[in-house]
This record gives sequence, structure tokens and C-alpha cells, in this order.
Amino acid sequence: MIHKSPCQIYHSALPLCPPSSWLHECYAAELSQAFKVVRGLPGEWGTYSRTVLFDQTPQTLSCGNNTIAVGLESGDIIILDAITGSQAAVLSGHRGQVASLAFSPGGTSLVSGSEDKTVKLWDMQTGGVVKTLYDHTGSVTSVSISSDCTRIAAGSDDETICLWDIQTGECKRTIKQQDIVYDVIFSPIDPGHIIFTCGGKIYQLDTSGHQTSHAYSGDDIFFSPDHTQFALCDGAVVTVQNSDSRAIVAEWNTASNGNISYPCFSPDGRFVAGASGKIIYVWDITSSDPCLVESCIGHTGYVHSLVFSSSCCLISASDDKSVRFWQIGVLSTDPVATSPESALFTSALIRSISLQARDGIAISSDSAGVVKTWDISTGLCNASFQTPAKIGSQRYAKLADGSFRKQGFADGTWRDAQLVDGKLIFIWHNGSKICVWDNRKGEYLQTVDTPCSSGLRISGDGSKIFCLGDCVLQAWEMWTWEYVDEVKLEGRIAYLDSFCPGGSKIWVQYQNSSTQGWDFGTSGSPPVPLSKTFTERPHLDFIGGFLRETGNPSWIKNTITGRRVFQLSGRYAGFCNVQWDGQYLVAGYEYGEVVILDFNGLGSQ
Repeated sequence: MIHKSPCQIYHSALPLCPPSSWLHECYAAELSQAFKVVRGLPGEWGTYSRTVLFDQTPQTLSCGNNTIAVGLESGDIIILDAITGSQAAVLSGHRGQVASLAFSPGGTSLVSGSEDKTVKLWDMQTGGVVKTLYDHTGSVTSVSISSDCTRIAAGSDDETICLWDIQTGECKRTIKQQDIVYDVIFSPIDPGHIIFTCGGKIYQLDTSGHQTSHAYSGDDIFFSPDHTQFALCDGAVVTVQNSDSRAIVAEWNTASNGNISYPCFSPDGRFVAGASGKIIYVWDITSSDPCLVESCIGHTGYVHSLVFSSSCCLISASDDKSVRFWQIGVLSTDPVATSPESALFTSALIRSISLQARDGIAISSDSAGVVKTWDISTGLCNASFQTPAKIGSQRYAKLADGSFRKQGFADGTWRDAQLVDGKLIFIWHNGSKICVWDNRKGEYLQTVDTPCSSGLRISGDGSKIFCLGDCVLQAWEMWTWEYVDEVKLEGRIAYLDSFCPGGSKIWVQYQNSSTQGWDFGTSGSPPVPLSKTFTERPHLDFIGGFLRETGNPSWIKNTITGRRVFQLSGRYAGFCNVQWDGQYLVAGYEYGEVVILDFNGLGSQ
């Protein structure tokens, strides 16, 4: 678009840049003269903490008991951990696209509706089907389970609503309508009543199946978690009403954003989210004049399902075959995320990963010089720091014949970070030097001349720094920078191994996938070679990381049975940006995402 119509940069792109972006800062004077500030324009683009990719389109989402259920085109239901995004189970049984999902209160059961005209009730403890209900003659469009877990309701494109008794599986009532029934829910405020959408209207039926006096114009309705409010979407108008009095609590017109669909409340009732095309909008409704606080931009396909898993995490499903986890408001006090200088680099390529399971954290650094600490139990970012270690331009060496060859980046290519004695220490390669940076103080601790062409890492106990050069592995003391020793290497070296043992041990991996390890912790004697016994390395091993550039996947492999137990796919940022301790694996991806996987229990399988 820019190539064909460069003026669009000034008419569309720049005016809509977040105020914190460096583009807005750079062109602020010109923009203030040429454009008016639009009221309600969000100050930040939404930040997604992780993305789960599928080989088919996820159709619908539901959240219950820290679990996310994702319905797919194939009929499978994928169960994800609502905190980490890791896959917990696959429920198979439907023979057509899963169009609707609903968890029971407490999350012990799951109801699904499919294009195969059936409704299934699943036991979330076993993953098995409890009942399959066959009474619809058309595709099931929506399902719901009553608060007392005694009944299931479903709408269909056969223009009927069916009600079943969960205990017996018997269809108690079939209610005929005049159009496709798109959404059905049990009313949380009127026991036994059903609310459904049909023909652009929202209706309510009593326990006898008769329509009550309450009817609304609209396409979507959603209740707050405490059931005191509900939201209605009617085209570009969103209305929040009191459940008892029906009084309007808040109302706003989103004409500039287009029609809003799939509204949902945050668990604390503060936010209402809705989707319009590929963009998700989040409003703060704590006042009568709702404020747009987030515009979540990143999906490349239309968004067709939204759910909050917590007050600060919104999850979306899209036609681009992804499910994304968005952080709502969490990074508003993050000094890096709110800095105009660094706002552009929130999705910069991850250049290094450090895993410290004993402290419950992982540490990442990206090409913009941003270092972040992550809680490995929740997957959330604890803190961010800006460092001088930004990736420079590609450096070239001039050869004798006058030609040039690539010689690496000007600075910051190799790096590592670790929490040592309460200090967050960050090291990186800058030309012929290694720089040591105290993140907490924001200052250099040391700058030392030493070769580094293939890797840089802090030892597991934080006492040493390992530097991998051409056919040599060197070790230096962390605080004194006294030279410890070195090991001459033979063969084509790939990188410092992703396995991170404790103490002063280090492993080197060769391009033929073989490994060698040494312990530099014995004072007064040369490094001790490590044997490849199962006491030195875990039963599970990370293999194939060097092949990332070719697009091939990497694997977690059981070294006893030789069986591959997990595939790490996608464009993770490089072989040096994965760390593995036998239980946890942490990988950094090209778009700034960090994936944390827990393999506890797989070692014996």
C-alpha cells in the first residue's frame, strides 16, 4: 500500500500511531498542524504475551477453571492452560466443525455443539464423552449448561431450541422459531429462563417455553461474572444495563470502529471487550462515559471469539489459525513498554534466553536491548529493563581479492542474562569485547577484550562466564574477570548447548548433533570432561535446534527409548535462544514471544 500510495503514510498511518511510538514522537509537530486529536484514541497497541498456532481455524472459545477450550474445524477440541497457553489435552469425537463450547460452573464438565448436528457432554477429569445428544436436524450453533448442571440448551440452524435433561439425556422440550437460532444461554438472574438471539432480536423464554416481555434489538448479549450487569451489541452501539432494573449503566457508539461482536466482561467487571473485523477493542466501563483503553492489533484474520481468562488477560480466536493471549493494562507501568524510545520494539526478535528454575524465572533479551524476566509458573512478565545492547548493522570483512564476506553483527549478537546474588547481570558481545551490565543499577560493571564468535553464557551458579570462539572454549571469573582456563575443541562447533546444568558445567554441541561437556569448577586443575551418563544429562534431551534456519522442527527426545515426545515448531529465534534443564524448556521467538514448557513426568515415559 505504501509503495502504491505513499501519501497514505501521512493520511492514515501516522495519525493512528500510538502516542508512545517513536513515529508519533518524530512527526508530532507535523501531525498537530495537519490533524485533530481523536477523542478516545488508545494510547497503546495491545500487547499479546503468547500465540498458539493451529493447522486449521479455531472456531470458538470457552474458559473454565484456568482452562481454555478451543473448538476446531475438524471437530477436535483442544484444551489449553489458561495461564501458559500450553496444550493439556485433545478431545476427539465430533465429525464436523465445533461451533460452540460452554463450561459448567466449576469447569468439571464441558458442552460442545457441532455441525455434525450433535451436542456432546465431556468429563474434564477423564476427557471422555459422558453423553451425545442427537435431537437436532441441523448444525448446532450454540450450547449452554444450566447453573445447577441439570439441563443443556442448544440452538440450531434448523430454527429450533432443544432442552435436555443431563441425567437421562432425554430431550424435554423442542421450541420452534422462525429463523436460525444463533446464541442460547441460561439466564443467570431468572432461574429456568432461556435467552437467545434470532433474526436480529434477543428474546427470553420462561420455564414453560413462553416468551417474556423482555426483548431487545441486537445480535449479542453477555452477562458480567457477578450477573449484576449485561452488555448488548446492536451494530455499532454497545449498551451495558443493570440486570435487575434494566437501567442503562453505560452506552457508547463505536461507529468509527465498525460493528462490534462477541462482547465479554473481565472477571472484575471493569472492562468490556468486543471485536470488529481483525481488531479487538477494550473499554473501561467504571464510569458512565466508557473509555477505550486498548486496541488489540495483530491478528491477520477476522476475530470470531473472545473470552477473559483473568482481569488482565484476554484470549481471542481468529481466522488466521491462531489463538492469542493479550495482556490488558499489565504493562502500563512497565518502564520499557511506556518509554517512547523503546515502544517500537515490543515485538523485537528474542536474542537470548536464560532459565533459572530454582528462582522460578526465565530471562530474555531481544534485539532492541530490552531484557525481561518471566515467571515460569504463570508466564507473565515480572519486569523489563532497557540496556545498550541493541543489535547493530551487519558487519562485513574485506578480503584480499577486494570482495566482502559477512562477519557477524556490529554488536550485541551473543548475549546472556542471569540473576546472580540478587543482581540481574546481563552480558553481551560487542565487537571484540564482552560487556557486563548491572540491570538493576543500569550501569556497566566491566568491559573485557576477548574473542567470541559462537556463543556466550553465564554458568549455572553465576560464578563464571563462558565464551565460545573458533575451536576454543574459554572460562572467566564473573566478578574479577580473571582468566580461568580454556579447552581446545575439534570438529565443526555449532553452539553452546541448550542444556543448562548447575555449578560451573557447560556443554558444547557440534553440527553433527554430538555433545561434549566440561566442569570448570575444580580450582587448580584443568577442566574435567563430563561423561554422558544419565546423572549428567536428563533422560529427555533437546535436539535439532541448529536446524531452525532451514525451517525444520526441533524435538524433545527420550535418550533411553529414542522416542520423540514433543515437537518445538514455529519460527523460534535461533538455536542459542532455547534453554533446557530436563524439566522446563524456554524458547524465544522471532516476534518477541517467549514460550515456557513444563515436561515434568515425561522423563520416565
